[in-house]
Amino acid sequence: MNYLKKLEELIEQRHGTILSSDLDKYEIPRTYLSMLVAEGKLKRVDRGIYVSTDAVHDEMYAMQNKYPKLIFSHETALFLHGLSDRTPFEYSATVPSGYKVVENVSERVKVYYIKKDLHELGIIDVNTPFGNPLKVYNVERTICDIVRSRSRVDIQILNEALKRFVKLKRADYSLLMDYAKELKIETILKNYLEVLL
Repeated sequence: MNYLKKLEELIEQRHGTILSSDLDKYEIPRTYLSMLVAEGKLKRVDRGIYVSTDAVHDEMYAMQNKYPKLIFSHETALFLHGLSDRTPFEYSATVPSGYKVVENVSERVKVYYIKKDLHELGIIDVNTPFGNPLKVYNVERTICDIVRSRSRVDIQILNEALKRFVKLKRADYSLLMDYAKELKIETILKNYLEVLL
């Protein structure tokens, strides 16, 4: 096998981002990673994360690959779904209760914890602004999350997201209410929606 060629193909497939764990998965010796760094074709941006020097570092993609239980949610999900124009100052992500978030992630991400059985409720795949796949909660789950965490979310962001949600043609109100029931915010969400509908 031509390891260097395979590594370059992986870097291209991942839009310039490669994790050292990817090399293990494809049984590529890590010396090839070091070679590309020495040649100036790759740069190390974080522990185990490398980016092509002619690419932009897709931090969300790299972070989720390194920590797969991290699901982007709340303000970050609103932005990715077009329910907010505000680019988040920090990422928001949800992890299952008991999941240890390493310090360098908790410094850059507003972390929300949820019971393990609710963690995977409403996960979908979207693309980052750089075209990489990302796990995020769907629109209905995101609305429930911001209502549930309303004390930690800017009220203007919450109100704008709800106004945009009720105008969505693809909004699924029965799914929204199912999630609200699961997350125990049914009455609160109904009160918000009554004002808008």
